[in-house]
Formats: sequence, structure tokens, C-alpha cells
Amino acid sequence: MKIRKIKMMQNVHLAPEADEDDLYSGYNDYNPTFDTEDLENDVAFQQAVKTSHGRRPPMTAKIPGTSASRPVPTAFGSKAPLTSSMGRPMTGAVQDGVARPMTAVHAAGYTKASARGSLFDPLGQAKGPAPPLEVKNQDSPEEKIRQLEKKVNELVEESCIANSCGDLKLALEKAKEAARKERGLVRQSEQIASPESINLDLTYTVLFNLASQYAANEMYAEALNTYQVIVKNKMFNNGGRLKVNMGNIYLKQRNYSKAIKFYRMALDQIPSVHKEMRIKIMQNIGVAFIKTGQYIDAISSFEHTMSMSPNLKAGFNLVLCCFAVGDSEQMKKAFQKLISVPLEVDYDDKYISPNDDPHTNLLIEAIKNDRLRQMERERKSMAEEYIMTAAKLIAPVIETSFAAGYDWCVEAVKASQYVELANDLEINKATTYLKQKDFNQAVETLKTFEKKDSRVKSAAATNLSFLYYLENELAQATDYADLAVNSDRYNPAALTNKGNTVFANGDYEKAAEFYKEALRNDSSCTEALYNLGLSYKKLNRIDEALDCFLKLHAILRNNAQVLHQIANIYEVMDDPNQAIDWLMQLISVVPTDPRVLSKLGKLYDNEGDKSQAFHYYYESYRHFPSNIEVIEWLGAYYIDTQFCEKAIEYFERAALILPTQVKWQLMIASCYRRSGNYQKALDKYKVIHRKFPENVECLRFLVRLCTDMGLKEVQEYMTKLKRVEKLKEIREQRIKSGRDSSARGRREGSAGGDSGANKGERLSAKLRGLPGASEPYESSSSKEIDASYIDPLGPQAERPKTAARKRTEEDEFADEELGEDLLPE
Repeated sequence: MKIRKIKMMQNVHLAPEADEDDLYSGYNDYNPTFDTEDLENDVAFQQAVKTSHGRRPPMTAKIPGTSASRPVPTAFGSKAPLTSSMGRPMTGAVQDGVARPMTAVHAAGYTKASARGSLFDPLGQAKGPAPPLEVKNQDSPEEKIRQLEKKVNELVEESCIANSCGDLKLALEKAKEAARKERGLVRQSEQIASPESINLDLTYTVLFNLASQYAANEMYAEALNTYQVIVKNKMFNNGGRLKVNMGNIYLKQRNYSKAIKFYRMALDQIPSVHKEMRIKIMQNIGVAFIKTGQYIDAISSFEHTMSMSPNLKAGFNLVLCCFAVGDSEQMKKAFQKLISVPLEVDYDDKYISPNDDPHTNLLIEAIKNDRLRQMERERKSMAEEYIMTAAKLIAPVIETSFAAGYDWCVEAVKASQYVELANDLEINKATTYLKQKDFNQAVETLKTFEKKDSRVKSAAATNLSFLYYLENELAQATDYADLAVNSDRYNPAALTNKGNTVFANGDYEKAAEFYKEALRNDSSCTEALYNLGLSYKKLNRIDEALDCFLKLHAILRNNAQVLHQIANIYEVMDDPNQAIDWLMQLISVVPTDPRVLSKLGKLYDNEGDKSQAFHYYYESYRHFPSNIEVIEWLGAYYIDTQFCEKAIEYFERAALILPTQVKWQLMIASCYRRSGNYQKALDKYKVIHRKFPENVECLRFLVRLCTDMGLKEVQEYMTKLKRVEKLKEIREQRIKSGRDSSARGRREGSAGGDSGANKGERLSAKLRGLPGASEPYESSSSKEIDASYIDPLGPQAERPKTAARKRTEEDEFADEELGEDLLPE
């Protein structure tokens, strides 16, 4: 045994001492084989190229086989190592008198001595060029199938891209084309290879996309049929999930029973590991129950959702269902579940820099308004909207009074993470008092915020200023507007209210400054921009006012007030065409506004377009038949077009609206006379004379008609006319003498002026004591009636006087009425 160990140790060679054999020596040695500069002068190389020796295949490295590398055992158990075909020594072997160390790792590609193996060739250049690539056969069936699959995938992608861009029609066309090509692909695959080689994933993708595009284009029947093809095919593993989409389609079609059925079928086929998807399906089931009025079942669905995965929409829907049922206790529990939903957003303190580090400040500025921050804001805003709406909904019914209900909601919110909404609920409570017209309670509620923090105090003071402004108590409105501005200088509503109080006091320049400051704080404050335009109009800065309203129009495209202001400004700027264009836009928003229609009629009338003017005046009269200006224009239009009978209808309407004005009665009688119906005209004049016995025009028409018709009453009416005219002349003389005495008194000294003034006052008192021309029906004098009345017949031309015979009284009255009739202006 001891002898065997000694013999074995003879074959073991230990590593030599240092400096005897460097394993990595020779790495930088230059091998003349790689010198290619003098190959042309190398005789041996040129001979090798010209003869068959140069075409001999290069020697390649061979992996040693097991039989070659296994040492040959001897009778004594020793093993003699054999060298490989490339001359590589085996581990622990001795070759050429050089001992190699026992190592497990050997440097690849080089050795110390060139005699140990092949030349240094780490890149394998000695192997020669790689064989050429195999040329693809474009006409092979497999290649055709691959190209067709690629084309189908491209069509599906184009369909999805078109859908995302909003081009639903193009998306559907691409989806149909992909479906046609996919069917052709399946037929080719069945002819060439076995059915197992069909690409089921591609078929599923094409059908799913086609069904989705049908649903997007509201082709619900085709979408359902396509989904049925997928669902019924057992080869599609996840086809059952698409029953959710089918349920959504039935929900859009208002077939709620089938929608619930398919939602439940999808719920049965989706494993419990997909928790989020199951929760969403449960929410859809609850919504479908709400649509059918089954609030109890809906409550069960939403309660299950809130217990598994609480979210804002499910909580809000739960509150709505409990409100529909009318159970106050359930409403309270549902509201508490809603406010306990985690918001999952970062607080604003995260976006406040703790120090002056420029890198930290730069990072905060970068993330302060990024997409994640915007999403957080939207989520927070949605949560606040849901909670505020739910509180306003249940507050009046959960307690005996709405005030007690609001108090309960406020306390519940204060105990939650939405504590800042408690103040908003208090302000909303004051708004509810306003809707109930309980202004005192509203004011008292808002006054409780005067000792709160600045933001809430500013909001409450803004509302108080608004209330007092509506009640025209400008002093109180100004005080609270100042309080709101001092509490929060960056509150645009407070600045706007302050500007309103200054505007009401007539200081338009200062009001404009407050409106500008409000816009600097919030450029989207449309109230401030509108009021700024009004201020510029008052200051006669028309161009700046127009700029304000045009900017506002870009924000509020269909606001009637803005359109009216722009049209009014163009009318002030003497640009009737632009004014008409903007008024046309205005009537497209408010097509039944009579004032806008009459304004259009007036503009067209000024432009000379009578037909368009008549159209809009008539539309205005149709919507509001009590506008005297419109009635007068329409009556005059029919007189101008020689349709006096139609004008009578409008003047009768005016006489009903203003029965104390003789003008409209005379217009009716004049229309009868112009149309040749003298008897009706005479009867009408008699009725007018009974109502207005001292009207000179009516008596003159009566004298003329009686003269023309040869009636006996002519003498009676002539006598009355003379008396009325004499009375009218006396009144005019007294008025004239009173004016002269008043002027004389003003020219005299102070003493004389006093006596003259007293005399004038006594004369005025006497004149006031005289009965008016139309009493007891109206208190205005006959002169005022004459001034307000415009006879449609117009001023009458006098005949030239003749000296052939003596004129009679009848001739005088007849001459005064001769001449052509003129239209009223």
C-alpha cells in the first residue's frame, strides 16, 4: 500500500517556483505569421497560392474525444497521459520537459511556447469565411402564411390606432379587412398543414377587435354576434370574460335583465384570484339594479363591493340607493362608509420645499404639476364632489330638520380625513337657507365664519357681500367685500365683489383695477372679465371693452350675454354688418328672445332691408305681443304697403295695452277711413269723442266726415271744435304770459324778483287747477297729447285762398283737411 502511494506520487508534478514558467507570457510577442505587408515578396506564400497546397482546407480545432483524452492504465495502476490531436497537454502532464501546473482554468487561445499547439487565433480567422445564408423561398407555402399573418397583425394595429384617434369608421373598416384576411389564412393553413397549426391567438385577437369596433360604432347586434362566436368556441381559454362586454352592450340597450344575467355569468367564470375584475363586475350589477329600480339588490351589491374593495363610486351609489329606499339609518351608515374610503393621494406638504436647496426646489417644481399630481388633484376633487353631493342629498331627510341633518354631516366629516370639507358644508348650509328665502338665517350662518381661518372667512365674507349687494345695501356689501379681500388677497371672487361695489358707486376706473387684479390671480374668472368689459364701456374705451368680450367669447362660446355685448359694441362703433352677424349668432342660442329679434329688425330697417326687418319684427311680436315699438312699426309697415285692414289689428292691440292714449284710437279710425270704410271710421271717431271730448283732431275728422257724408251733426261738432280751440288758445296765452312774467322776475332785482316769483307761482297754480284736454282719462294736457300724437294722414296742405266768394266755416274746416296722406315715422 505504501509502495503504491509512492508510485502515484511520481506522476504528480508540483507547480514550479516563481519565475520558472509564466503562464501569461508571450501574449505581447509578435508572430511573423500575421505580417501581411511583404506577402507579395514571400516566395513560399505565392507558391502556395498558385498550387493546390494553398487550397487545402485549414486546420480547425478539434474537441478531444473521450478515448483520446483518457489516460492508458498500466499494470501498476498508473496512468500515462496522452496529448490531444492539437498538441494540447493534459492537466498535470509533462511535455517537452516543461511541467504544467494543476489548474482548473486555462487561458483560451494562447500558450507560452508556440510548439504547444496552434497559432494564436482568438477570432477564429483561420476557419475561413462563413458559409452563405440560405436563400428564402418566397413562393413557399410557409412563407406565404407568415406574410399573411404579418399583414393581419398590421391591420389590427391600424384599426386600434384609428379608434384611439377617434376615426371609428376607419377602425371598423380595418377590423373587417383583418377578419377577411384571417379567414383566408385559416383556409390556407388547413390545406397546407394540420388544423393544429392554426394560430388561435391571432383568430381571437381579430374577432375581439372586430367586436369592439362594432360596439364603438353602436352596431350592437353585430358586436353581440361576434362576441358569441368567441364565447361559444371552447378552444379560446379566456372567452368567458367577454361576457362582461356583452353585458355592457345590453346595458346600453337598456335591456337590464340580460345585462345582469351576463354579468353574473362572467362573474362565475372569472376565478377569485382576479379580485379587481370581480369587484368591477359587482359594481356593474349594482348599477343595472339601480336602472331597474331594484334598490335593495343594488344595496347588497354595493355593500359587498365596499366590504371587499372600498371606492368612491361604489360608496356614492350606496348612498343614493339608501336615499331612494328612504332609510335614514342606512343613509348615515352609507355616508360614513363613503367618507372612510382612503383617498390615496399625497398631501400638499410634499410639494413645499423644506430648505433652500436648489436641487430640491428644482425637483419639487418638476413634480408640482406633472401628470401624477394632476391625477391626484382630479381624484381629490372627485372625492370632495361625491361627499358634498351626498351630504346635500341626505341632510334634509336624516334628521327632523335640514339644519340638524347638516350638523350631523358636518360632525361626521370633521371626524374623517376630509375635515377641510366641514367648512364648505357649513357654507352650503347657508346657501340652502338662501334657496329657502330665509336670508336672516343665511346671514347668521355666514357670520359665524368671521373668527375662522382666513380662507373660510374670505369665502363667507364674499357670500355676505354678495347678499348685501343684491339687497342694494352697498355700505354693508362694501364692508364685507373689504373683509373678504383683507382675509385673502388672492381670492378672485372677493376682488370681483369689491369691484362690483365700487362700480355701483360710479368709480369705474377703480372698479376696473379690482377686476384686473382678480384676473391676475385667476385668469379663468369669467365674472371679472365680463365686468371689466362693462367698466371699459362705461369709460368709453370701446376697443378695450371689445377685446374683453372677445376673450370671454373664446372661453364661453355660447353665452348669450357675451354675444349681446359684442353686438352692442359693434352697433356703437357704427358697424351694423358686424352687429347683425353677432346678433344672428345670438338668436341661434336664444331663438325666442323678443328684444334680440326687434333689435335685428331695427338694424335691417336702418339698412333699408324692409323685408328682413318685417320678418324679425313679426317674430318679435309673435313671441311678445306687448312691445309698443314693434306694434307701431308693424302697423306703419302695413300702411306703407297699402294693407290698412291688417294694420288695424296691431293698432287695436296697442289700444288695449295703452287705453288712455288717444293716439292708437285715432290710428284705427284713420285706417278705416283710408280703406274706404267711412261709416266705421265715423263710428270710431264718435267713440273717441265720447272718451276724449276735448281732442281737437278727433273733432276735425268728425266735421270732415259729416260734411262729406251730408250728416246733420256737422254743426254740432263745429260748435264743439270752436269751443275747444278757443279754450286751447286761452291756455296757451296763459302759459305764455306766465313764462314772460317768470322771465321778467328773473331779470329784476331780488325784491322785484320775489314778487314776480310769487305772481308766477299763483299763475302756475291756476293753470294746474284747469282741467286737461283728456281728463278724466289722463292727466296730461292737450298740448302734451298733441305732441305725442302723430297722425298717419300727416300734415295737411292748405288751399290757396280765392277772392271770388265769401268763405264759410265749413270751407275753412274742409281746407284744413285736404292734401295727401303721409305715413308716420
